[in-house]
Amino acid sequence: MSDFLSADAASNSGSSPSTNNDPQTPDISAMAGNRTNPDPGKRELGEAPLRLVETAFLASTASLIWLVNYYFPLGPLLRVFFPIPIALVYLRWGNRAAWMAALVSGLLLSVLMGPTRSILYVIPFGIMGVALGGLWRRKASWSFSISVGALIGTVGFFFRFWLLSALVGQDLWVYVTAQVTEMVEWVFVKLGWLNVPSLSTIGAIAAGMILVNNIVYLFVVHLVALLLLDRLGNPIPRPPRWVQLLIDYEE
Repeated sequence: MSDFLSADAASNSGSSPSTNNDPQTPDISAMAGNRTNPDPGKRELGEAPLRLVETAFLASTASLIWLVNYYFPLGPLLRVFFPIPIALVYLRWGNRAAWMAALVSGLLLSVLMGPTRSILYVIPFGIMGVALGGLWRRKASWSFSISVGALIGTVGFFFRFWLLSALVGQDLWVYVTAQVTEMVEWVFVKLGWLNVPSLSTIGAIAAGMILVNNIVYLFVVHLVALLLLDRLGNPIPRPPRWVQLLIDYEE
């Protein structure tokens, strides 16, 4: 009996305590390694609530700016901020989040102001914000991003006239051409030109004026984004040298 107990004790003392032969028992060293080296997918999962909250917040901010400007217009003061919240979402969280922010802004404005006014924000300003955010994130030059934004704004202007004309039942473009015709005739009289411009010439001049107006608007949007987003930690591409000298901007 004593020989059996001594043999049993010797077998127990010779076994290594760190050896784990049971396949159902978890490996403690592997668990420690997982704690020190977290899975990248889990890090992305942890960022999902922050992405959702920021996207919703900036989408509601864009909607609020449009709502306040519609009922309490302050001239061009708030208009320059229309596409910036959506562009900021793109700079921080990428393409999908920016499109979701533009969609959420449209849905929120549809509830608050009706579908027509929400569409007038999404086209062109929601799409413009996504485009500007993508161009700024890819470090596009100011001339290129302003040109793309101006084209989107011009298309949105004509879409707005088409939509409002369909709702009202009248061609509102006639009023624009009438105003442009008076201005062109006044210029022609001052220059001593006796010929009367054709209707196609008037339409081309009106479209050119709309495009130039959108170029000036996008330039101001870039200036505001340069000063604002730099302080938020999401800078846009640097302006041309003459712009830096014009506004006395130090990088």
